[in-house]
Amino acid sequence: MDGVVADLNAALLREARLLFPGVDLHTTARAQAEPAPQPGADGGTGADPAEVVPPSLALNSRQQRQLWDAVKSITNFWETLDETEPGIVTRIAETARARRWEVMFLTSRPSTAGDTVQVQSQRWLRRRGFDLPSLFVVSTSRGRIASALELDVVLDDRPENCLDITIDSKARAVLIWRGEETGVSASARRLGIGGTSSVAECLDLLVEADAPDAASGLVGRLRKLLGLKTPSAQTA
Repeated sequence: MDGVVADLNAALLREARLLFPGVDLHTTARAQAEPAPQPGADGGTGADPAEVVPPSLALNSRQQRQLWDAVKSITNFWETLDETEPGIVTRIAETARARRWEVMFLTSRPSTAGDTVQVQSQRWLRRRGFDLPSLFVVSTSRGRIASALELDVVLDDRPENCLDITIDSKARAVLIWRGEETGVSASARRLGIGGTSSVAECLDLLVEADAPDAASGLVGRLRKLLGLKTPSAQTA
């Protein structure tokens, strides 16, 4: 959900501006004495992996906790988010209907005041054009979930989640990477993880890969379209 179709970063920035009006939220050098939390093995900050803030938001660990405490107190906060790409939820719904795809939304959002995360998220999706969404609130490895649900393709904006998917399932992980071209995308490609700069671009590739005459199947065809080598040709 977040970072793929829902713009959590913008919502966190909005709340941070209200909570810390005198703080330069975009400074690259953290002036606060307390260092920023370091990501753990699960990609989190040592507390809840779901409670992270974008690296561009210059807050120390104490301020990040304050921010998330404030967010959790907002009634139905998860319904206030904008889409990452205007109209993208409707496009996913229309494409899935036309191609007869089954779509499942996964999220590790923490609870807030108001309704449950699942109910808030489902209402958010319906209001943006996806009727009857299947949504799972998860806390375990994305790879194990992808394996248990027998998913073919999983879109995620975190490289560590894509790595879990690649290691623990047969699903094809696609990294939605909207930042600058850095070593992250290059490293992901070396691990067999393909990436696109938007969900819209990924949908275009999925439609092409799902062509009836695609001899190698959806996952194999998508691998080629993402410019990935075949497993036998990859370097160990």
